[in-house]
Amino acid sequence: MEKVSMSFMLGLMLLLCLADAEYLKYKDPKQAINVRIKDLMKRMTLEEKIGQMTQIERSVASAQVMKKYYIGSVLSGGGSVPFKRATAEDWIHMVNDFQTGALSTRLGIPMIYGIDAVHGHNNVYKATVFPHNVGLGATRDPELVKRIGAATALEVRATGIPYVFAPCIAVCRDPRWGRCYESYSENPKLVQAMTQIIPGLQGEIPPGSRKGVPFVAGKNNVAACAKHYVGDGGTTKGINENNTVIDRHGLLSIHMPGYYNSIIKGVSTIMVSYSSWNGLKMHANHDLITNFLKNTLRFRGFVISDWMGIDRITTPEHANYTYSINAGITAGIDMIMVPYNYTEFIDGLTYQVKNKFIPMTRIDDAVRRILRVKFTMGLFENPLADYSLVNQLGSQEHRNIAREAVRKSLVLLKNGKYGDKPLLPLPKKAPKILIAGSHADNLGYQCGGWTIEWQGLSGNNLTSGTTILTAIKNTVHPSTKVVYKENPDASFVKSGDFSYAIVVVGEPAYAETFGDSLNLTMLEPGPSTITNVCGAIKCVVIVISGRPVVIQPYVSSMDALVAAWLPGTEGQGVADVLFGDYGFSGKLSRTWFKNVNQLPMNFGDRHYDPLYPYGFGLTTKPVKA
Repeated sequence: MEKVSMSFMLGLMLLLCLADAEYLKYKDPKQAINVRIKDLMKRMTLEEKIGQMTQIERSVASAQVMKKYYIGSVLSGGGSVPFKRATAEDWIHMVNDFQTGALSTRLGIPMIYGIDAVHGHNNVYKATVFPHNVGLGATRDPELVKRIGAATALEVRATGIPYVFAPCIAVCRDPRWGRCYESYSENPKLVQAMTQIIPGLQGEIPPGSRKGVPFVAGKNNVAACAKHYVGDGGTTKGINENNTVIDRHGLLSIHMPGYYNSIIKGVSTIMVSYSSWNGLKMHANHDLITNFLKNTLRFRGFVISDWMGIDRITTPEHANYTYSINAGITAGIDMIMVPYNYTEFIDGLTYQVKNKFIPMTRIDDAVRRILRVKFTMGLFENPLADYSLVNQLGSQEHRNIAREAVRKSLVLLKNGKYGDKPLLPLPKKAPKILIAGSHADNLGYQCGGWTIEWQGLSGNNLTSGTTILTAIKNTVHPSTKVVYKENPDASFVKSGDFSYAIVVVGEPAYAETFGDSLNLTMLEPGPSTITNVCGAIKCVVIVISGRPVVIQPYVSSMDALVAAWLPGTEGQGVADVLFGDYGFSGKLSRTWFKNVNQLPMNFGDRHYDPLYPYGFGLTTKPVKA
């Protein structure tokens, strides 16, 4: 009897062990990803599946919320940080706290934390801030952009975050749009070339990989997000989130090509645009999200909404949330960036599935895609961040890449008045020089929107970096006297006995709708500073802006003109080229108009009469020391 009970007990234990091993199949990295997904999904309840589809803002998240609602993702909105000047360790502590909540659920599915790292890890204090995309387009250097992607990935991972809402592959067709600086170019071919940032962020997809399948190489890389699908840069008059009126051929040939390249390069996620196409909101566009993106292009990652994206399907927003949930989910969106009122979303979606308004097949498609990205990037094996990469944040190596990007992004538009010899490069040794303008000593303006705060900031105490004024002082000969006056009057300039002047003017910081502008003028008193200085002495004007601005009335008074875009924290790159340590090489990634009445006006248009055409850019040779 004892013998029988002993073998019975051994058999039972073996069965329990086998059951346990079978239970852990989805946690076994040796299993094929599709096997793991299938195994996990058959264990999941509707509640757990809908939790995976829910992305909430950091400010409403906690370990308890993650556990109770099975939340699949958390994000930082623009400027949303654990606290001001938080360190990499502070970020890791916060992200890991949320993750611990997710891991304590029945199935232990890790959450994925996302953040807008659109020109470096731009929300984070002391991170390297790279030039915005409009400047990177002017470099014509996709391999540089790939290196920027790899550096950004390391800085994001340094803070414990594995997912970025970048790159923006919008094709901005009208500079009146407040997001134009987030676009590499008006030319879809240049935007396609710049999708090289994706293998920088995610790692190089292995040869022979299936097209359309998401890829993230490992712990030094992040999941990327191509955005905003599709036509975000083509709205009428450049009005943000508005209507793109264009035929299907135009949409596919201008706004879609960047997505073809992104999908081939294994982009993990795609974010839907707030905008409409011929009157239909993209967040409700089943034909373009499901039929075209998922079925025709065979994209296998997940589709995410924009911030409150489904709320904005209705006007006014959130007027009929039941309808918004139905329209967004049935269109094919997999993860909803809620971001605050998650119980309303979870309850609303649960009700619609239980009452057959939304089929279970649609929920399963969404969850399968979300899990595919999580398994692919190794989130199940390494859900918690460690401190091994904290020294990557704002590292000198990354700042050097950013400085190189600044040098290559500068576009020389004028160099010498008619008949005069060129003014640039400037001599480092001169008795006395004048630096003027609202943007000469303003790191916030230099970085632009999406820097520390969503809208960006003014001034020099936002993060660490080098202003153009400081860069000039670092570069000129020790005997050169540098006089800085933000807005000098003409008599001060005339009586100053200056060898030459550098005037730095441009736009204030802005993001999204706040940057929409019908007049595209520079920040006052920029124009009067140009007039006062350039009317009296030899001057170079540097324009800090997210797009071409009205400059034609002042060009004749300038000796030289440089478009510096939004260069970021490494202002030293401007001085590197200005004084001839390197030559100018940048080419316009956008058409520079004469006046706003010409807009929209793009390269290839029949009536093309620009101040400076797309692709224009004078060059200089470096000065031998």
